[in-house]
Amino acid sequence: MICGASNQDLAAIADLCALYAVAGVQCVDVAADAAVVNAARTGLSWARERTGQSPWLMVSVSDGRDAHFRKAIFDPSRCPPDCARPCEKVCPADAIHAGPGVDPNRCYGCGRCLPACPLGLIETADHRVGLDNLALLLAELQPDAIEVHTAPGRQQDFDRTLDEVAAASIPLKRVAVSCGLEGHGLRSQDLVKELWGRHECLRRRGFRPLWQLDGRPMSGDVGAGTARSALRLWQQVRTSAPPGPLQLAGGTNSATIGLLNGLGLLRSSGPAGVAFGGMARSIVQPLLQEAECRRTTLRDWPFGWEQALALARDLVIPWLARP
Repeated sequence: MICGASNQDLAAIADLCALYAVAGVQCVDVAADAAVVNAARTGLSWARERTGQSPWLMVSVSDGRDAHFRKAIFDPSRCPPDCARPCEKVCPADAIHAGPGVDPNRCYGCGRCLPACPLGLIETADHRVGLDNLALLLAELQPDAIEVHTAPGRQQDFDRTLDEVAAASIPLKRVAVSCGLEGHGLRSQDLVKELWGRHECLRRRGFRPLWQLDGRPMSGDVGAGTARSALRLWQQVRTSAPPGPLQLAGGTNSATIGLLNGLGLLRSSGPAGVAFGGMARSIVQPLLQEAECRRTTLRDWPFGWEQALALARDLVIPWLARP
């Protein structure tokens, strides 16, 4: 379950981690930020007290500019008084409001507001952890796993990022590598070559890889078309990818399992797993907002919790039940 590499809504993160831990996910992915990790651990501890189990805690970093590590920004004073505010309507995180503009804690950089603004007033700002303090930060956070977002052509940047990860000297269960084709004008065989290059970097340092194919970044709550894109990318690279679990990510949603079953792919021949981001958040977002209005959390609101847990389980259980 991906909370979002730029998501800093601490109350929502604690609830999301608790919710999806109870629903049965095996890993939660959050921003490499001390306050965010503390919020995640609050939720995971709450879940562990009730279930006796806790997922891995993964933190996300990037070896260069990446859409996952950005936030929307604009000056609300420039907005015309009569604007219909389409940016506010398309924001899935409820991060845009009249007056303050973009709430940087809630914005996770999906980018849907950018084309929605009729005057083109919205821009994005980079929101990444730099390499200068990455080793010290990771040593402080002590995650179970790390995800490195990379892109074609950034082999040396990836290698330098792994130097910092290794310097943190923490026992990692996996180093996940997130990469895709969108926006790079490459073919699937080009992506495979890039992944093999990353595999060599990981192998030299003794890291165990986990490959996350970013089919359609941050768009899983849009529709079934994104699920098809994610599955298509997996089909294109599955037989020639490097060793290690090969997962679906970026564009995954509730339609993914049906598409996979329609192809007759069981656990032994299908993807090693799936990562849910936008869909995992959006289906419970109204309940998170109502809890906030009630000045409480989902964990302390029994009726809202049961509703949210039913939605989370509907998304997660079909994957856990695959034969």
